[in-house]
Amino acid sequence: MGRIVWIASYPKSGNTWVRAFLHALLAPGPFDLGRMAETAANEAAADRFTAIEARPWAAWTAEDVARVRPLAQAALARGRTRDVLCKTHLAAMRHRGRPTINLEVTRRAVYIVRNPLDVAVSYADHQGLPLDRAIGLLNLDGHVSPATAAHAHEPMGSWSQHVASWTGKPGPALHVLRYEDLHDDPRAAFSGLAAFLRLPAAADRIRRAAETVSFEALARQEARTGFAERSPAQARFFRRGRAGAWRDVLTAGQAARVVEAHRDQMARFGYLPAAGAEPAPPPAAAAVQP
Repeated sequence: MGRIVWIASYPKSGNTWVRAFLHALLAPGPFDLGRMAETAANEAAADRFTAIEARPWAAWTAEDVARVRPLAQAALARGRTRDVLCKTHLAAMRHRGRPTINLEVTRRAVYIVRNPLDVAVSYADHQGLPLDRAIGLLNLDGHVSPATAAHAHEPMGSWSQHVASWTGKPGPALHVLRYEDLHDDPRAAFSGLAAFLRLPAAADRIRRAAETVSFEALARQEARTGFAERSPAQARFFRRGRAGAWRDVLTAGQAARVVEAHRDQMARFGYLPAAGAEPAPPPAAAAVQP
């Protein structure tokens, strides 16, 4: 039986970019943004749950999803002779007394982490939220993204909870990618990813795949054909694609709220603003509750 290889991240941290690279590397024929699901499954797809218990999705409760989730993950791996790549935004935690990640059918995991200051800006755009509301969700312990007509809810926690849940215990079955390293040297970062996943790919093939999924190339393809993962709130999914854009968008007070909530995990990954450049704390009245 195959097992699951997780492609995990907090939303808007580079998960799509990594899956696009793997699709460009592994799928036959020309790269097609609309066919990425053929390379990496989506754990939260509602039909994975209703395949286990066939009843209307609208009737499912949060307790139902938590109970069936490990079974749906096992079914994803069952009957396969090879491991299966699977996207998730779940934190690796317990929710309603059940594990969100079924370790019995897990082989390894790739975790993509991104500066939460940039995540806040991108998440606000993706969800069509005011920045203060997006920051509130980023900082909210125990946050659970709501279910939709096609997807199960996803227990994510705060950004720090999410990052710590996946990266708190490093080991040989975990490969951590920083979004910023993907941006600065995609060929090196993707080469390391391919080696971790034991994908027999020559250097020139990895180079071509990395070029195929450059931000500019993905944005051009989205403009031509659209992209199913773009939310109704977005004008486009591939928006800016650069690190440090938060400096042009967040106020000092907004940035300080993020840093105050996530200082420890930000320090682990080199995300704290440089000494002397850290935003000043906002006045108490500026705090916005999630």
